[in-house]
Amino acid sequence: MSTPTSPQPETPEERPAAAAWQLWILMVWHPTVGMAVDPVAILALDTAPGADPAQHTVWVPLVYDEANPWRERLAEGVGPERIARWESEASACQIAPAAVPEGAVDLRHAAELVLDELLGEVIPALPPRTGA
Repeated sequence: MSTPTSPQPETPEERPAAAAWQLWILMVWHPTVGMAVDPVAILALDTAPGADPAQHTVWVPLVYDEANPWRERLAEGVGPERIARWESEASACQIAPAAVPEGAVDLRHAAELVLDELLGEVIPALPPRTGA
């Protein structure tokens, strides 16, 4: 006789792991717009103890040079204090929280889904960079 199993949560929001996920859009200065609104990466964090991975970054394709300021910042490490500081800064680099997308099966997938949305909707709506 088999033992009945507990029903599995159907959505990522119902999963305990998804509650510990934080997603951030990393943006840099867009010269044509005159604001730091040009997305260059998605930073995904899992704050659950022992999370693997605890951090994952997905970079927007073809923006290597533009993303260098964020690469330098991330190389120094990521923690709640740094994220709070980045949120409060008014500089050429900005960070904005993103919602965990429905259907995300893990932290990496959540970051990829946010990147897909940026590539499909946000980035094409930005004007071309000056000189590009």
